[in-house]
Amino acid sequence: MDDYLKQSAVYWQTSKVETIKVAVTVWEERISPVFDASRRLLIAKIENARVTDRSYVFFDPGWPADMVKTLAMLDVPVLICGAVSQAPATTIVAGGITLIPFIAGEVDRVLEAYAKGDSLAPTYVMPGCASRVPKGGQPAS
Repeated sequence: MDDYLKQSAVYWQTSKVETIKVAVTVWEERISPVFDASRRLLIAKIENARVTDRSYVFFDPGWPADMVKTLAMLDVPVLICGAVSQAPATTIVAGGITLIPFIAGEVDRVLEAYAKGDSLAPTYVMPGCASRVPKGGQPAS
């Protein structure tokens, strides 16, 4: 589990970029607990290990391919979310988005950890979901 979530930090550290955008499903000030019921994405711009800009995009979780197109258009290669069912997870990964699912907690804290390159596991993994965290970006069975 920890290795998969470190993939996000590795992507950030080895991509040799100083700027990256990350999408996060949000509900109030927390990671939305269920992707399939979420309607709002926070798009966070991270520069030099700090969140420097935020904007929101509304989406329909029933059409994950449309969300993938939107993320590609906005140049957002990473999606952090809570629980996600297999069909949208497969679509997201197939669309080239690095999916970091089964994450819970306050959005600001999760983004701060991600921006610093810290592992999101075990601190931000949803309770009871440690065994469901996918390996290599593939949805859990």
